[in-house]
Order: sequence, then C-alpha cells, then structure tokens
Amino acid sequence: MSEATILIVEADILIRSPLAEYLRECGYRVVEASAVAEARQVLEDGSIPIWVVMIDISGGDRSGFELAAWVRSEMAGCDVVLTGTPAKAAEKAGDLCEQGPALGRPYDHQLVLQHIKRLMAARERDKGDS
Repeated sequence: MSEATILIVEADILIRSPLAEYLRECGYRVVEASAVAEARQVLEDGSIPIWVVMIDISGGDRSGFELAAWVRSEMAGCDVVLTGTPAKAAEKAGDLCEQGPALGRPYDHQLVLQHIKRLMAARERDKGDS
C-alpha cells in the first residue's frame, strides 16, 4: 500500500493536517496542497505518482471543479474525490463535473479511509480485468 499516494487539496490546515496524518498512519503516502495552483504544480511535475486527488470544493470559486475536470482528462488512472459542503457543491457543480461531492466536511477520517480503500480495490479489479 505504501506506493499509493494521495494528494489532499484543502486550504484549511486545521482540516488538512489531521486528515493527512491519519492517512499516513494508515500506510498511505500523502502530499498536501493548500491551493489548487499548488496541487496542479505537483500533478504537472509528475515526479510523484498520485493515485487519488482529494479536492475541497466548498470555496467560493470553481477552481476545485476545474482541477477535478483536468485530472480526469489528463491523468489516466488517477481517481478524484470531491469534498465539501454538499449543498454548496451541488449549487456550483452544474455542468462542470459529472459527480458531486463524495464526502462532506468536517471529515470523518474513517469514512475518508473507507472511500479511498474502495477506490484502490476498484483499481486492482480493473488491473485484473485487463
């Protein structure tokens, strides 16, 4: 599991840091970004293979949705988990993204872990089918 790297895109360090630490304790490599631009830089650099990008979309702009759309089109095999306040996200989602938030804030760390494990299991199943 140590090869699986998760990129957490969350502006609030009081939310991002404890979640990142929890996922590290669960055996994942975690990269933290406080903004979409920082996350995009990590992804475009390519030196760290990212398996899951967890993006907070509760902010006031569409940049999180735009990052999600970019990851889905440019980063084959990288899963996206949208997080945030479901009501706000649904209001902003429109046509920008095929899927709304999967997880709401405040994060239940165990629910985040379960969601990531499901993504990893699906990835393994897809590998086995090819």
